[in-house]
Amino acid sequence: MRIGLDAMGGDYAPRVAVEGAHAALTHLSEETTLVLFGDRAALAAADNYGLLDNPKIDVVHTSEVIAMGDHPVKAFTQKSDSSIVVGFRHLCSGDIAGFASAGSTGAMMVGCMQAVGQIDGVIRPAIATALRTAGGGDILLLDVGLNADCKPEVLAQYGTIGSIYAQTALGIEKPRVALLNIGEEPEKGNLLTKATFPLMAECGAAGNYHFVGNIEGKHLLTGDVADVVVCDGFSGNTLLKTIEGFHHILTKQGVAGSFINGLNYENVGGTPVLGINSTVIIGHGCSSALAITNMIRLTERAARTDMVSQFKRAFND
Repeated sequence: MRIGLDAMGGDYAPRVAVEGAHAALTHLSEETTLVLFGDRAALAAADNYGLLDNPKIDVVHTSEVIAMGDHPVKAFTQKSDSSIVVGFRHLCSGDIAGFASAGSTGAMMVGCMQAVGQIDGVIRPAIATALRTAGGGDILLLDVGLNADCKPEVLAQYGTIGSIYAQTALGIEKPRVALLNIGEEPEKGNLLTKATFPLMAECGAAGNYHFVGNIEGKHLLTGDVADVVVCDGFSGNTLLKTIEGFHHILTKQGVAGSFINGLNYENVGGTPVLGINSTVIIGHGCSSALAITNMIRLTERAARTDMVSQFKRAFND
């Protein structure tokens, strides 16, 4: 299997991409080849490990980079030899089974929607992140920033998307799916959550997923109520960045432990784009070498699952 990394994406590329790729090699399957998309000379200058001579590494030379300040749609169209565009070209042709980048999120989403395309029946794809709970397990939160405004039907679909991902990627046999709200009662919330609750309850009754009702923020990281938490992208992104800031404050104060480490974005690596026709992982622009390593590992794990096929079956039905 071949998976791809945008080696020019991120604030500290290509140095951290080379460092992260080098560290990831010891964790990847013997059958996996890592394809680096980027300027060969720049990669060689950053390579202090002999990485580019490793037989498990393939380099596809690209001459352009989509910068964070570029207009995503224009850049994706005009910079045809950029690491992101060439990476998507290889993904769509089947040369790689998954593609990851810490570069321009906007350009990555243009590639997801225009090049890869969303699965038939999916109203809107989502980006999701797994967080460590106090009990030592994982909880999946979606959407965490792709769709700031959502319709109830979209959130109800996120229950299906999140449940399938939790089963295939996180190994949770029967994920408990909950709706993020300000109270546990069905009638609580704003207009969106009030309209979403009966739709998710209907999906639960139909056996689409195991819906357990509303969940309040205070129960999110306990792991006692749910394995998958559904919300709109505005709420999810606000919550995620609050957790990231909380982690930063605690570590600066010397607080440590497995639970605290599980809240570190570097240990997660990136966020998968769910509901599209292939495996795409998006990382933080400020990703460190550790984050790149874990983004590569996440890409391999996701690409090895039958997740996309399961999404297609679910929405075809």
